[in-house]
Formats: sequence, C-alpha cells, structure tokens
Amino acid sequence: MTPVELSRTVLHAVRRAVDAGELGVAVPSRAVVGPPGPGGSGDYATNIALQLARPAGQPPLRVAEVLRAHLAGEAGVTGVEITGPGFLNIRVDHTAAAVALVERIREEGERYGHGDTLAGRVFELRVPFDVRAEVLADALARIVGSQGGRVEVRHREPVNLRPVPAPEDPAPLGPDAVQWALLHPAPHDRPRVSADHLVQREGNPLFRVRYAHARTRALGRNAADLGFTAEPGDPDGRDGHDDIGAASVRELVALLADHPRILATVAAVPHPDGIATPSRLTRHLVALADATLVLLPTVLPRGEEKPSAAHRARLALAEAAGTVLAGGLTLLGIDAPDHL
Repeated sequence: MTPVELSRTVLHAVRRAVDAGELGVAVPSRAVVGPPGPGGSGDYATNIALQLARPAGQPPLRVAEVLRAHLAGEAGVTGVEITGPGFLNIRVDHTAAAVALVERIREEGERYGHGDTLAGRVFELRVPFDVRAEVLADALARIVGSQGGRVEVRHREPVNLRPVPAPEDPAPLGPDAVQWALLHPAPHDRPRVSADHLVQREGNPLFRVRYAHARTRALGRNAADLGFTAEPGDPDGRDGHDDIGAASVRELVALLADHPRILATVAAVPHPDGIATPSRLTRHLVALADATLVLLPTVLPRGEEKPSAAHRARLALAEAAGTVLAGGLTLLGIDAPDHL
C-alpha cells in the first residue's frame, strides 16, 4: 500500500465514521500520510484526528479512537496505534502491497506511472539555441506527455528554460551518454562532459541503471532455462537466504510505488521561473537500480535448491523493477538494452 493509497484508506475510514454518526464533520479532500515522527511506530502516521478534532467538537484522542476502529478493518491495514496527542500510527500488509504493485506493473508495462492529470494542458518552453536546453526540453516533452499534457518548444525571448550550458560539445559521448550527462545534474549545476559516462563500472550511475535493467532481463531467461517463471508473491526471503531482508524488499517496493509520483512531479515543473527537473527522475532511477541490484543475487536457486514460491516472487519483483527502469530511461531518451 502506497502513501497515496493509504491516504484514500484513511479518508474512507473518516467517511465511515461520519456515516455512522460518530463524527459530525465534512470529509476532507486529503489526508496527509507520512513516516512516523519521534515516538511513533508502524509504517506510516497521519495527523487526521488532530485536523478533525476542532470541527468535530471532540478531543483529538477521542477522534483518534473513533478512526482507529474503522481503520483497523480496512483491507491492507494490519494494525493501528495512537501516539502523542492523537497521531494514528498504521502498520500495513507489505506482502499484499508488493503483490498488488507487481501485478499492476506487469499489466501496465513501461506505461506504469503514466496518467492523465495534465490532459488538455499545453506548456510553452522558450529555450535558447543551446544543446543542453534542447535536450532538457525534449525530455520534458516526453515526461509531460506521459501525464497527458503537451509541450511546445519555441526559440524566442523571453526564455523560460535556461540551464547551465555544457562546458564543451558532448556529442563525442554518443546519444545515450549525452542525454544522461546533460539531464542527470540539476539544471542550475554545470554538467560534466567526460568519458566517465562511458565506463562500465559501479562509479558510473548510467551504467548501474542500464546494468540493473539488463540483469533483470537475463534473470528471466535464466529462470526459463531452470523451468520456472515469475509469480507475484512474498519475496521476503524465508527460504534460507540471509542476504536479503524484509527491509531491502520494502525499500525496492517503496521506490517502485513512488515512480508515478516522481513522473507527476517532474511533469508539473515547466514553471515560469525556468526550473525543470528531469534530474529528479535520473536520481530516482539510480536509487531504484541500486535497490534492484541488492535483490538480484537471490532470485535464482543456488546449488541443489529447487525453485520456490519465494524465488518466483523475487523474479516477478525483479522483472517489475526492470520494466520501470526501462520506462524511465525511455522517457529520458536513453536506450535500455536487454543485453549489456
């Protein structure tokens, strides 16, 4: 369950309490859900009880008690605890969340994270005749398009997209490395144009992202050779693998779940002040690749092991990660090869 989904779950609990006559309030349009603060517990926390206490005419703790009873019965919620003046601390079923997320990515493919929040909107980007500005505008056009919007690029004043130019001609790096070199730094940072972007080693973020994607594809081929396929399930590693824990799986699942928000955030930034941040997507892909690489060594059976449900679940999670990496690279204008 992602924070966005949990926010909807919290609002559903409020609505049920209102319908039952336990709270006399208007159901708010949103509920803020985030990591628990100091003294908190569980996976997420919300201050919705404090927010509703005044309009409800009841103490925050009383509102929290009412909402806890309704939240505890929601699908995907495994526990609710009240802390402090009335914070609701929520534990969720991570296995169910992971399965639902992987199934969604398998269904949507590389269009996972695409939406229609910008449908009908047109953004005008006025850029100078500069290679980095052109690359930035091109990437933004694809990302905005993924959310249903459209970008029109113009070369006229006043310019509203003027990133720091590249210090030298990046063309000798080749198309993929050029895209990464110019998009990975924030627009106000000077890009680094060097052969380091071509080196296949861990210190090269572009290599890590493309390597993680290629490895997920290789694992699918290897698994087929061993006679098993991916199946969403519990990947936590309860079959003897000590090198992958629940925390690692949850980190990867959280990054995959956050992908739609990242795309929506980047798509919404053709601001009049000229700030555009595809670098948020590149940083997200690097974090996702690193989390994926932690999972990969445990996907295939070892030695005399037989393929288990956990192996199938890890393969499904790895393939989902590869799909998201490929989709993100494509939006940046970078190839995602299956073999590297």
